Amino acid sequence: MSQLDDLPKLPRAELESLVVRLFGELVDLKRVVVELREEISRLKGHKGRPDIKPNKPSGMDGGTEPKPPRDPKLRRRGKITPRVSIEDRVVKVTAPAGSRFRGYQNFVVQDLVLRTEAIRYRRERWTTADGQTLIAPLPGGIAGHFGPQLRRFVLLMHHQGQVTVERLGAQLRSFGLSISKRQVMRLLIDRQDDFLGESRDVLRAGLQSAAWISVDDTGARHAGRNGFCTQVGNDDFTWFGTRASKSRLNFLDVLRAGHTDYVINETALAYMHKRALAGPVMSQLATAARTRFADLQAWQAHLDQLGISALRVTPDAAGIATEGALWGAVTAHGFLRDTVILSDDAGQFAVGQHALCWVHAERLVHKLDTFTASHRAAQAHIRCLIWWFYADLKAYRTEPTARRRGEMRARFDRIFRRRTGFVSLDRLLERLHANKPELLMVLDRPEIPLHTNGSERDIRCHVTKRKISGGTHSDDGRDCRDAFLGLMHTCTKLGIAFWDYLGDRVGIPNDTTVPPLADLILCRGLNA
Repeated sequence: MSQLDDLPKLPRAELESLVVRLFGELVDLKRVVVELREEISRLKGHKGRPDIKPNKPSGMDGGTEPKPPRDPKLRRRGKITPRVSIEDRVVKVTAPAGSRFRGYQNFVVQDLVLRTEAIRYRRERWTTADGQTLIAPLPGGIAGHFGPQLRRFVLLMHHQGQVTVERLGAQLRSFGLSISKRQVMRLLIDRQDDFLGESRDVLRAGLQSAAWISVDDTGARHAGRNGFCTQVGNDDFTWFGTRASKSRLNFLDVLRAGHTDYVINETALAYMHKRALAGPVMSQLATAARTRFADLQAWQAHLDQLGISALRVTPDAAGIATEGALWGAVTAHGFLRDTVILSDDAGQFAVGQHALCWVHAERLVHKLDTFTASHRAAQAHIRCLIWWFYADLKAYRTEPTARRRGEMRARFDRIFRRRTGFVSLDRLLERLHANKPELLMVLDRPEIPLHTNGSERDIRCHVTKRKISGGTHSDDGRDCRDAFLGLMHTCTKLGIAFWDYLGDRVGIPNDTTVPPLADLILCRGLNA
């Protein structure tokens, strides 16, 4: 009892230290109680606590959207407008004598015709006067012993329908086809160089013409090892690339869009200076006779010749020089000249003009652990201020003005320099305030979005593919999976049916003509 009586006499510093220690003991006791309850439940045979996902979204983006007015009338289904041409068939009825013909009542029925056929082409063979053999060519669109319609169906069902190879083979065999799992795999990954090339061209066109791109990554398993799939895209295109690492070196290599060179130019030197590369090392690279290197082997030999590879300093001189040469190659090919890169604050994406996702920033406040009523009140108040600020940023994007821009910057400082007394929250606000240029990039570039929801939507199909089919085994299988998923999303964004795109590319006669996707992306970028 005497210790409680002495509490008012203690200095403030000792009281704060005591409170912090007691909070720590309380957290430990709560953890012990939870563990004991789980152990008791296990011994009694209970199922235990439910598995609640910790990354539940806060709903800030949807919560700041104005609600549409409710229509008092019930909305009916719209008219049937199929994309294919409609065939007219007259259905007759026997009418009694004296009836008058009153025209037709239309009734549209959509159907799908699946028909298996096997054709034996009897190709004429001739021997010319000089002894050469002449064989009649096969019709267009035939590659191997399976026709273009089957190739289109297999590609569509596997990539857009997310049907596994085993189930796809069983489905085709149930239709009456004689096809094995190995043959299905060949239809998916063999002789797909044209699709891989178009996927690369889509990335190049997007990086050349985009005012902004959003990026994200997710886990991807390949050849029995864990890797990472990087997504790059915007409202016009999507591209996927799976690599063994998600480092900044990997991301810069992705931004080269298939090129293999390393370039030392003003952009590369500016990047090295920003990353605090030592002045003597930069002078060596700037004054060297060679400034462009064809591949990694030539670049590594250059670093060895200058003695940069042997340096053991912090930060790593060879690593920063390599990143700078990659960034120099990106700009040398005309990519990302004035493009904003929008990310979720992952360190590897912080290159060039970089902007941050507001949803991820607010989620840090939303997920912060609170212990007292004052903590919860402070968290709720800060979240309310951020939501209001976010809603006003949305309004600013539609009508940007210089006066409003200054007001938003000052308001940002008032929110994130606030001190609530909740230590963890105050530290988080200080960290977010340090990201002010990236979070307020939208004030100077109103055309960029405030979040990376587009990237997360795009990459969801890759996550679904991983859950259904697991990983890939061959490099060809990995590249084809990434390419077709990216092309599928790109077609959707460009308003092109993936079925029509595949039909044109595999060479189905008299099918819908689809121009190169890269040309459509460049046209959109010029008209934006």
